[in-house]
Amino acid sequence: MNEPSLLQSKLKSIPKNPGVYQFYDRQGEIIYIGKAKNLKNRVSSYFTKRKFESFKVKVLVDKIHDLNFIIVNNESDALLLENNLIKKHQPRYNILLKDDKTFPWICIKNEPFPRVFSTRTVINDGSQYYGPYTSAYAVKVLLNLIRQLYQLRTCKLSLMEENISGGNFKVCLEYHIGNCKGPCEGLQERSEYDKTIAQIRDIIKGNLNEVVSYLKSEMEILANSFRFEEANLFKEKIEILSRYQSKSTIVNSAIHDVDVFSIVSDEKEAFVNFLKVVKGAVIHAHTVEIKKRLDEPDEELLVFAITDLRNRIESSAKEMIIPLDLKIYFPENRITVPIRGDKKKLLDLSLRNAKSYRLEKSKRVAYKKAASSADRILQTLQSDLRLALLPTHIECFDNSNIQGSEPVAACVVFRRGKPAKKEYRHYNIKEVSGIDDFASMEEVVYRRYRRLLSEKAALPQLIVIDGGKGQLNSALKSLDKLGLRGKIGIIGIAKKLEEIYFPDDSVPLYIDKNSESLKLIQNLRNEAHRFGIEFHRLKRSGTMTQSVLENIPGVGSKSIEKLYGRFKSVEGIKKASLNELADEIGHSRAMTVKAFFKG
Repeated sequence: MNEPSLLQSKLKSIPKNPGVYQFYDRQGEIIYIGKAKNLKNRVSSYFTKRKFESFKVKVLVDKIHDLNFIIVNNESDALLLENNLIKKHQPRYNILLKDDKTFPWICIKNEPFPRVFSTRTVINDGSQYYGPYTSAYAVKVLLNLIRQLYQLRTCKLSLMEENISGGNFKVCLEYHIGNCKGPCEGLQERSEYDKTIAQIRDIIKGNLNEVVSYLKSEMEILANSFRFEEANLFKEKIEILSRYQSKSTIVNSAIHDVDVFSIVSDEKEAFVNFLKVVKGAVIHAHTVEIKKRLDEPDEELLVFAITDLRNRIESSAKEMIIPLDLKIYFPENRITVPIRGDKKKLLDLSLRNAKSYRLEKSKRVAYKKAASSADRILQTLQSDLRLALLPTHIECFDNSNIQGSEPVAACVVFRRGKPAKKEYRHYNIKEVSGIDDFASMEEVVYRRYRRLLSEKAALPQLIVIDGGKGQLNSALKSLDKLGLRGKIGIIGIAKKLEEIYFPDDSVPLYIDKNSESLKLIQNLRNEAHRFGIEFHRLKRSGTMTQSVLENIPGVGSKSIEKLYGRFKSVEGIKKASLNELADEIGHSRAMTVKAFFKG
């Protein structure tokens, strides 16, 4: 455990000031960082408690070998220092804030005829920086709005007065396409440009009403002077601003500058959402994920996240709307825990954002888990069947005939262990007289892979034949004809004992009945059987009449299948309109079918 002499001597020297403490293990690694209003009381509590709030805390205490502390002026400074140290050292037993983003800023460059652009680097050169913004998309939308309203230069030319008057520059393409007014050639007065920059500052700050009022007054002046075309340009700018303002989430314009925080958590992690509200409009939204280490309560997690986020976005908002009373941690701020009204609506909105983020994350995790599970099953199948390649693309064939009539076949396709139903194919047996499963299998396999080869399409890594040794050998004959034997893995599965047959091996393989790879093979076989039976029943339902459709020149089995799939009978096909037929088989074939029945 720990060494009492070393720890006891340090515990005696700890003052009662606010500060941050650090616990170290025997290897000298920082394993925990904490804050305290009273360092002595808080640190001593770890070594005087007989019962800990959780088993994890007991494990932490057992590993403490040494400690250090840092004294600060107040608890707010302790919060900030703790946050920074945790992010720097990422101790094993501290919560982990999973958010390493650098936020973007909007810069108005300190130069004649200033440029306006986004950046993630703040340089102390006298330029004005607005932000940081929690959303790069929000920055993009704002800059697009500014470019819609104003014609600003984007070049990096040094537009000093002597350079412009000396004729050092020529206007570029931006001027010719109307995005710039050409200050580089003296075609725009600096005073006019500076008025534009002043309006842009107001827009960035959220003072849209001031900008709209100015534009309206200018529009009225121009209209009264009968300069209607110029007045209309101002009207268009007002409409653009109004549309932008209408898209903002407005709660109450009396809510001027507020930070809103909410939290949702479970046993392992928490999600804290932040909304920045200026003049009743939500202008920033961001959610961070926190990984728990010591079963930390929501209060501790929320304090940590609030400190980090407000520090990173350099928030100066005096009011915070939060679900818990945290006045003790933020004495300089006005803390509101609303029960009803517009502020409660803001808190509910933040909470919905946090829950939505958690839901999206759980979906992503489930998707990744399913993908990794599929890979594991395919790797097991590759090992069980001794395949050279991972079978990410598998095809399975099944013959179907009921009471010795209408033989058909089906091919189903699985990709990464899942059905790819758009790639399923039905086959009418064309070259075999009567009922001959072996010959039918040979025909269908040959037709399938002759076509794939002619189309230069990707071949599967595994072919599954529904049947025993006889059907497998028939399929192998087709692969021999096409030169594909040995290039594609192929097996047969017999129904009774679920025996797996390999080429040139009379002894079948028996895979464990609970094996995931056998379940995948069975799923393929069952899906092919279902798909084949479905086609067979459809075909039998129209046996007497389908032959009529087969007499139509230019209309093949696939087109007939599509027509029966939608219209169910010859009578239904006859009654269908030309457009309805064309939706299924194309305009040219539809006209052929219509002409056939009219004749």
